[in-house]
Amino acid sequence: MHPSEEIYCEKSNKLRGKTIVIGITGSIAATECFSTIRELIRHGANVIPVMTKGAQDIVTPMAMEFASGHKPVTELTGRAEHIELFDRGNADALLIYPATANTISKIASGVDDTPVASMATVALGAGIPIAIAPAMHNSMMNNPAVKENVEKLKGWGVSFIGPHISENRAKVASKDEIVAWAFRLTSKDDLKKKRILIIGGRSEEPIDDMRIVTNRSTGLMAVKLAERAFERGSEVELWMGGASVSLPDYIVTKRFESVSQLTEMVKGIDHDIVIVPAALADFAPDHVEKGKIPSDLSFDVHLRPVPKVLPIIREKCDKVIGFKAESGMSKQDLIAKARGRMEAYDLNAIVANDIDAAGRSATSVILITANSETEISGTKSKVSDAIMDYCARL
Repeated sequence: MHPSEEIYCEKSNKLRGKTIVIGITGSIAATECFSTIRELIRHGANVIPVMTKGAQDIVTPMAMEFASGHKPVTELTGRAEHIELFDRGNADALLIYPATANTISKIASGVDDTPVASMATVALGAGIPIAIAPAMHNSMMNNPAVKENVEKLKGWGVSFIGPHISENRAKVASKDEIVAWAFRLTSKDDLKKKRILIIGGRSEEPIDDMRIVTNRSTGLMAVKLAERAFERGSEVELWMGGASVSLPDYIVTKRFESVSQLTEMVKGIDHDIVIVPAALADFAPDHVEKGKIPSDLSFDVHLRPVPKVLPIIREKCDKVIGFKAESGMSKQDLIAKARGRMEAYDLNAIVANDIDAAGRSATSVILITANSETEISGTKSKVSDAIMDYCARL
């Protein structure tokens, strides 16, 4: 058994049955390929490395073979590897990671003199999804010819992952971002070009400069919704309050603390769909003390109601999905209360759940619409996918 088989589907089976060709070119960021290939395999992918001569000067073909379980394609032979993989439908996507300015310009100009460029030539002609992750100095990325070639490739339907500008360098995308794009390229794209906003996490209303009034929420559901929306092709944005989970670095994210801050942000909503799993405060202190109240001092906190955010969001967007959490209710009472909220706020749907049945990574919810009540149980990723199915129908 090859060592790569030991980690196959270790994290998920999202890429099970999918073959991804990873084109490696001569950037120093090629050193990141080993761990990225292994991560793709952990999600079930069959990964085939293809290397330029420049890439082989930085990482060895033997290392890529150990990572992937496949001997890398370092030159085209009589087997016509580029035709076998892409023209005959044996590969599902081409990821060029990292991509140099040289390789980007060759592909855009139809120059076909490296194994990676040849793979791109055939994949473009066969309509196979391609994503390119550039890595170079920022001045190279800003070269007019390179910029023009990037735009040309985008016009041909090629996706670009990053780069992320830092310290005058166009740094290659992270491993997590590359894996997310592999999901996106090989998933159904029924949310393509839809602008979806996810508002999650918990609001934190200040008592003084240290203490807050808040709710219990990790923010995990919002993150899973955002990830799944991204993977299914949408232009997703995440607005997050307090959270206890890592936030994806490849999704545009804005932070808020209090309900009043979020209310100000809502004025800028221009999305197609807004989904709000956030745990927002119903009350906030009516007076905020400066500094820190001494720990040995007794004090009273007077709370005032804060505005409900969902009706304000509904004024800005035609398609809004809310969440309603309760505790200790019967199923029918939970549905009745959630449906009342949905109708009062004129929402398209509401996701109801009993917090006593919710766990950190799994939950049980009821998706309520005008004409249906659908029970969904399982991981928060599974629940998120079901909600995205509903968004696609919208």
